[in-house]
Amino acid sequence: MSFNLRHAGTAVRHSWVTRRPVTRALLRRERLHVIGTQEGLYRQLRDIEAGLGAPYDWIGTGRAGGRRGEFTAVFYDTRRLAPREYDHFWLSDTPDVVGSNTWGGGSVRMVTWVRFRDLLDGDREFYVLNTHLDNHSQNARARAAALIAQRIAGLDRSLPLVVTGDFNVAAHKNPVYDTMLGAGLADTWDTAAERGTLYGTFHGYEPLTPDGDRIDWILATPGVTVHRASVNTFSLHGRFPSDHLPVQASLTLG
Repeated sequence: MSFNLRHAGTAVRHSWVTRRPVTRALLRRERLHVIGTQEGLYRQLRDIEAGLGAPYDWIGTGRAGGRRGEFTAVFYDTRRLAPREYDHFWLSDTPDVVGSNTWGGGSVRMVTWVRFRDLLDGDREFYVLNTHLDNHSQNARARAAALIAQRIAGLDRSLPLVVTGDFNVAAHKNPVYDTMLGAGLADTWDTAAERGTLYGTFHGYEPLTPDGDRIDWILATPGVTVHRASVNTFSLHGRFPSDHLPVQASLTLG
């Protein structure tokens, strides 16, 4: 799953206090192996960890370093997966400088990546990269996509790789999308054997948009088999867990 959590703001109508039980119910129902999250604040991620229970753990750091700012945290089911290595880099000209932002973006942006070992599939390994591109600057998004492609090229290309993220542009409608596919990735929505109903993945707590833009994507290397892709419209008592709809994919790693 790729899930923009909507940060734990204090607005009464859509506060985290009111959304937390909806998020807990959603994630417990789906029983996911990997969740790439965006916008989560530290205390919010700890709440999600508590809601998921003991089998789950997570990896991430705040975009301003440590516990400060939003995270691109990766949650995983420890019964299935074990991290072998992980790291973070910032989407800037100085990607190893914590909190750096050099392309005129409205916010600091980053990537969290993890190399996992699959405990139930012969200890085979794969990568997950999770990101959240800028919502303000197309230049920052384009430069970020190019940097991510460069970093992907430096990983072990013999291993399957999955990218989750809120890219803040519509699939098929922006050069950022072309750059990501040019990095040797495929859009799991397009390659899935079965798809759910398409909705725009950002709804802003307004009525859902059928056949709307997918700005949240799950990408994968071509050897990955995609059984099903879906946009999750779960709500509880009329309340959504976030202003984004999570996207999901059921995969077999090739």
